[in-house]
Amino acid sequence: MGEQERNMGNPSDIHLGAFHVSEEYGFVLEDPLTDLPAYYQAWMDIATNLNFLIESHQLQDKVKQMPLLSIHHLKGHRELRLAHLALGVITMGYVWQEGKEKPAKTLPKGLAVPYCRVSEVLGLPPILVYADSVLANWKKKDRNGPMDIGNLDTVFTLPGGDTCKGFLLVSLMVEKAASSGLQGIAMAMNSMVTHDISSMEEALLTTAASLIEMREAFQLMHGEVDPTLFYGVLRTFLSGWKDNPMLPEGLRYEGVWEEPRHFSGGSAAQSSAIQCFDELLGIRHKEEHDASFLMRMREYMPPPHRRLIEAIAAGPALRQYVISSASARLSFAYNCCVAELVKLRSYHINTVYKYINIPANKAKRSGCPFGGTSLALRETGTGGSDVLRFLQSIRNSTKDYLIY
Repeated sequence: MGEQERNMGNPSDIHLGAFHVSEEYGFVLEDPLTDLPAYYQAWMDIATNLNFLIESHQLQDKVKQMPLLSIHHLKGHRELRLAHLALGVITMGYVWQEGKEKPAKTLPKGLAVPYCRVSEVLGLPPILVYADSVLANWKKKDRNGPMDIGNLDTVFTLPGGDTCKGFLLVSLMVEKAASSGLQGIAMAMNSMVTHDISSMEEALLTTAASLIEMREAFQLMHGEVDPTLFYGVLRTFLSGWKDNPMLPEGLRYEGVWEEPRHFSGGSAAQSSAIQCFDELLGIRHKEEHDASFLMRMREYMPPPHRRLIEAIAAGPALRQYVISSASARLSFAYNCCVAELVKLRSYHINTVYKYINIPANKAKRSGCPFGGTSLALRETGTGGSDVLRFLQSIRNSTKDYLIY
């Protein structure tokens, strides 16, 4: 949608709560459940003991023995989210138990059928998505303590030990840091409707500060995640079966679809927060492949979060409004947002280089025992993108939107 088309709309106020967005936590699921009703104990036992079952090569046998359970005993959104998370980690473990040499090509009926039914209710695909592994996969060690990384744990983990936990929890902290920026977005959009320049300026500076906080949270990655374990172990278990040379034909969901299906693995491109910032600032990525990939990633977001992105996109065009206002202060505040988003994307590029490209080159040269697991994914992100080229392209597109 072009800027002129956007300006022709008759926008209404954006209220974050209507899109399941928390003032304190943003898109992060508040107080997620850690247990399901006793009827689903078979799922919980396997998900809780996933790493041991993978290491002992017992997971696939355990899954094949799972009873086919109805989803009708799941009550409320949080139980559905926990079920989707549990079935998601079981699925990733099942598919990749034997590594890239022998990925499973069919998901057994006892797992595939309930997983697809829960997915249908939630409006999510039947694969472990970012909204599962990051947004709904956390708990406090001390319930009365602060929400900082030292007081957090995951509900379930994948292979990779503390590196897996660290990666998921740092991503969680980045998402939480986005919460004030989402409030800034709502305030900016609503202020355009009333032509309140002062409030718009305040909202944009709040959004820029949030982007700084996100980058600071991202920096925790270096103390929490080991590059060799991330590249050689964890990445495989986050990988999907779309544009993946290890599963070129996709995955068959027994009892659901006759033909194999292709779904992307969990990826930061599935972060609703980042796409909200792009839509607020009116950023359009130059490469058609990049834009279409990001649009496709919206299918992996909870529907209410997707609708917020669409509501921002349908609202008045902020960048054009700022230019038309001829306000130096407003232009400065807008440029602060763009500049901080560029810095966040540049930091992401540097981190990807450290955690993917350097370990990949080392594994290729040295014949590292972890190398074989991920060499097939060397140039590809878990979501199925050419990750470094993609990140550089969207960072460069973002720079182009600075107002001079």
